[in-house]
Amino acid sequence: MFKDTAAFIRKIYKQEEGFIALHEPRFLGKEKEFLNECIDSTFVSSVGQFVGMFEQQMRDYTGANYAVAVTNGTLGLHIALKLAGVKQNDLVITQPLTFIATCNAIAYLNADPLFVDVDKDTLGLSAEKLGHFLSSETTVNADGQCIHTSSGKRIAACVPMHTFGHPCKIETIASLCKTYNIPLIEDAAESIGSTYKDQQTGTFGIMGVYSFNGNKTITCGGGGIIVTNDESLGKMAKHLTTQAKIPHPWNFEHDYIGYNYRLPNINAALAVAQMEQLDGFIANKRELALQYKEFFANSPWQFFIEPKDACSNYWLNAIFLNDRNERDEFLAFTNSNGIMTRPAWTLMTKLRMFEKCICADISNAQWIEDRLVNIPSSARIK
Repeated sequence: MFKDTAAFIRKIYKQEEGFIALHEPRFLGKEKEFLNECIDSTFVSSVGQFVGMFEQQMRDYTGANYAVAVTNGTLGLHIALKLAGVKQNDLVITQPLTFIATCNAIAYLNADPLFVDVDKDTLGLSAEKLGHFLSSETTVNADGQCIHTSSGKRIAACVPMHTFGHPCKIETIASLCKTYNIPLIEDAAESIGSTYKDQQTGTFGIMGVYSFNGNKTITCGGGGIIVTNDESLGKMAKHLTTQAKIPHPWNFEHDYIGYNYRLPNINAALAVAQMEQLDGFIANKRELALQYKEFFANSPWQFFIEPKDACSNYWLNAIFLNDRNERDEFLAFTNSNGIMTRPAWTLMTKLRMFEKCICADISNAQWIEDRLVNIPSSARIK
């Protein structure tokens, strides 16, 4: 099956030999034109027309009232958590199966992740297990704060992640967070263009954060966007990420400790061109996923399909092998034969920095880590 799978991947990418990346960017539109325009303008840093254009595109695309462009998704999460009121010694609910940026952003505020399991059918935070945890392990005090009963610590936010672009059961999660007065921030780094019940991921909570790293569905080299419908959050996110400078024709006055997180115009120029192609890339990737689904239907392995009520961008396609040994053998075979594949991330609970954090049962996340492999998922050039 290893050889058959490798041969199929080479066939669909029309590449009989050489290296096939896991996910590489496609620059098929006006990227060079806009980059040249940006360079000619001399506004290549945090001031320039393309930053505003990119933010407007994201407002139009997601339906959010505010969009703030930042240098990367991790820093977007940092600002979102700070604006949500996360402070030192607080707890932030998230999932153990995620990219480390989710937990790093929590740690930047000297708070701790609190790990709740994922679902096998979404790969994201489990609404059912979250509900069970909140009902059995927390209380809401007289001030309306959700308190983790055994530690006495405040649960200051919840950050589910839409894993590999597949929406989690975000509507139910949002309802639970509302019931327990927990601010919801979506880590939508991987899910630009994915929807749950026809609503864009990233728009269910008080804020959502996207990433435009070089390996994402669309890219501007780095880059991230914070979206929100809350006017005060939107304005403060922009203020803090531009060094908290008070607007003035010449004076340098600042009213908060700010951050140099504003996206450079030269990156935004690339983003504007990529946004124009986003729907086409997603259609291309969904077609690729359908071919994978049909191929793996006749194999001993399971191809992961989008969850119920969701329309996924299929950022990274994934298969489940039978056990960890077979997973490792497949990874070794494909990578040694020029086809880039990757396992799921090491669970956050196993990393030295987070191994002592509060953790509920995470048996689903462990099952996934033992079996999941991501396979090449780049949009194909036709």
